[in-house]
Amino acid sequence: MTCKRGTANINYRGRLVNRISESLCFVISKYYSLSGFHDTITSMIRLAGNTPLFSSKGDQLSALTHLNALDPPQKEAIYRGLIPPRLLNLLSIPSGGDTSGRIRIVAPEGLSLARIEVRANPLDRRTVFFLDIAETHYNQMELSFCIINDPSAVRFDVDIDEKGDDNCFCTLGRNIPEEIRAMNAGLYPNQTSRGLRMFGEFFYTFERFVDSLGMEIITAEPLTYDNAVRYERYGFDYLSGRRMMLEIDREFRPGGILFRKLDGSTPFRQPGMERTVHGRSWAIHDGILDEPWDEMSYNEILDSPWEDVKIYRMVGRPADVRTFTPQT
Repeated sequence: MTCKRGTANINYRGRLVNRISESLCFVISKYYSLSGFHDTITSMIRLAGNTPLFSSKGDQLSALTHLNALDPPQKEAIYRGLIPPRLLNLLSIPSGGDTSGRIRIVAPEGLSLARIEVRANPLDRRTVFFLDIAETHYNQMELSFCIINDPSAVRFDVDIDEKGDDNCFCTLGRNIPEEIRAMNAGLYPNQTSRGLRMFGEFFYTFERFVDSLGMEIITAEPLTYDNAVRYERYGFDYLSGRRMMLEIDREFRPGGILFRKLDGSTPFRQPGMERTVHGRSWAIHDGILDEPWDEMSYNEILDSPWEDVKIYRMVGRPADVRTFTPQT
């Protein structure tokens, strides 16, 4: 199942397969030769004050498969360390563990993936913290999905259609009334409730976790416009899609093609929405990039599948990329 452009949250739920393109190998090869790459990278720690991960038996851990093979208490303690401490305090969950079932860790032995779920109540449908990660074939860490919700915030049913069925990130239909309510409340596409503004705290810990495994690269696929811009603020660069992001920025400026399409024809295409990431993202979610263009010169870029946008972050070496130009 594939999400349409601009309709997924930070990443597509369950997308835990290794699908890094050959061009990423080229990026890596600028720093290491691929022969002996694994042995070189696992011996290096790049962040000041950080240390490698070891098992209770003294074996160095350099892959998620190594972590997932540990005894459950140690494995869960390591993964639990990725949950922001402020979130645990908010939910009154002891940092040393929780016996109420509010934390669920799925890290099957033999597989290079992991999922962490945290709920305010074990029976809640909504998670407060949801994380999917996976290791790629090239010894990189894929940040597949991350959500941090405010458990006290109002919920908007943008993830279900008007019949009450899961719409799979709008690929099976949209709940327009709920989307309008969410947009007017300041939420972004596919966001079901307000967040806790803890992603920065999480990512600081996550980068050190990746470094402790000897990995140098974090990859992700921001499947919405606002996600891509947000990741830029955390030092991510584009493996592919940067040109399209820059074209989008240009065409949302006064006189541009996307600027002219903000004609008030839908609630998501109102004049003035070009000024903010929030407004642009909703217009893109509404399909403003999916329509035919009058000028052929833009077809190659703006009709590219949104799934082609791929980003990466070098551990300890944040990039300085900005594809959104603020407007007054």
